[in-house]
Formats: sequence, C-alpha cells, structure tokens
Amino acid sequence: MPFPNIDPIALSIGPLAIHWYGIAYVAGIMLGWLYARRLARTDRLWPNNVSPISAQHLDDFILWAAGGIVLGGRLGYILFYDMAAVAANPIRAIEIWNGGMSFHGGLMGTTIAMILFARKNGIPVWSMFDIVAAVAPIGLLFGRIANFINGELWGRIADVPWAVVFPTGGPFARHPSQLYEAGLEGLVLVILLAITIYAFKALKRPGTVTGIFVCGYALSRIFVEFFREPDAQIGYLAGNWLTMGMVLSTPMFLLGLWAVLRAHRATKTA
Repeated sequence: MPFPNIDPIALSIGPLAIHWYGIAYVAGIMLGWLYARRLARTDRLWPNNVSPISAQHLDDFILWAAGGIVLGGRLGYILFYDMAAVAANPIRAIEIWNGGMSFHGGLMGTTIAMILFARKNGIPVWSMFDIVAAVAPIGLLFGRIANFINGELWGRIADVPWAVVFPTGGPFARHPSQLYEAGLEGLVLVILLAITIYAFKALKRPGTVTGIFVCGYALSRIFVEFFREPDAQIGYLAGNWLTMGMVLSTPMFLLGLWAVLRAHRATKTA
C-alpha cells in the first residue's frame, strides 16, 4: 500500500507551524483529563464510595502531567536511544519537533510528577496512579497515530496485504507497526481498563488499575517489537530479534504484576 502522505504540519500561520504530533499530545491529554474528571466524580467506584480526587485536583495536575510526559519522554529517549548523537551535537536534545520521545521515559517523568502532586495534596499515591493509568492509553492511541502520520517508527519489511511503503523507509513495504501499537496500547487497553473499573470495581483496590495498565502496555510493546524496526542507532541487542523496547518492557511487566498482587494482598488484610 502507498503511504497516505499526510502533511505532518496540520496548520501554518505565518512562521508558526502546528504539527499533528503536537496536536496528538494535546488531544490525548485533554481527552484523558475529561475521562479522569468523570471517574473522579463517580464516588461509587472508589474505596468507601468516596473519591479521593476532586475535579479541581485534576485541573491542577494537567500541567504537572504535561511536564512529566514531555521532559521525561525526551530525557528517556536521549538516555535509552540517542545518547551518542546528543553528546556529539547537544542542540539535538531540544529538537523535539524532529521526533524522539520515549514512552518509558515519559512514564518515569509522569510517575515522579504524580508522587509529588499526590503528597502535596494529600491524595493516596496508589489512587493517583490508578486514575492516570486509566486514561493513559488515550494519549498512547493519539501519539501512535501521530507517529504514523509522521512516517516514523515504522515496522520491519513485510509482504502482508496491508504493508505500507513509508517515504523514509526506503522502497520496501513495511508493517505499519505504529497502528498496531495504537490498537493494542491505546484502544484495547483503554477498553480493558474501563471494564475492570466499571464491571469489577478495580479502583476500590488501589494499585490494581495501575498494575493492569503497566502489564498490558509491556505485553503489547513486546509483541509489537517483533514487527517494529529497531532504532537505527541501536539495532538489535541480540540475535535478530531482541530490541531495546523489549528489554525496557520486561521489568515493566514484572513491576505491574507486583502492583496487582500488592493491591490484592492489601485489600484482603484491610
């Protein structure tokens, strides 16, 4: 299939260029914020039928979240994927418009922001984690679609009927791995988490939603890495299959599993 060749710049106003990548970040954060406000207003979903988080808290946290995502995502990409290039050309560190954001780094940055915000406002940390985890796949969905529009992070060479010839991927048809990630990390995961929240009252066991999200993301990422082309500056870490994304996602899965088990034990002993 030919690449749809969507212009990465959605709108230009004089010298100002608004990229789809930036719009995706804003849309993901705003829709996640609206969904989080709905969860916060629904007392019956929370322990003792009282929400520990107010709409005002979420209004205040949105800037903290944006900072954690952008700063953590960029620093994570530099440390995990692009350290040599940035060391050779330090100005590259701030060239976010050229791509280069790490989910794992963004997760760490947002986690620090959540801990600091929760302690400042007297919110149980695990409940803070849970409400952000519940909405995070919305941002992942939009972000991966933006990756596809940018023609970046494409997949390995493929002969499937839906393979795409990306402008920057040479003359070869490749897996549209960005859309695989959008579906698994975004759409499937947000639906799964909504089912656990509304049908199984997972928010009443603080840490459960967080653990399921982390496990779900890690498994989705590891699966898609088998179809995604590894970053050129790193390549495969072993054989012709092990990638940095797999390595970073494996401890994530174990951490998520621990969070679910911890939440189960805490609920039983409460």
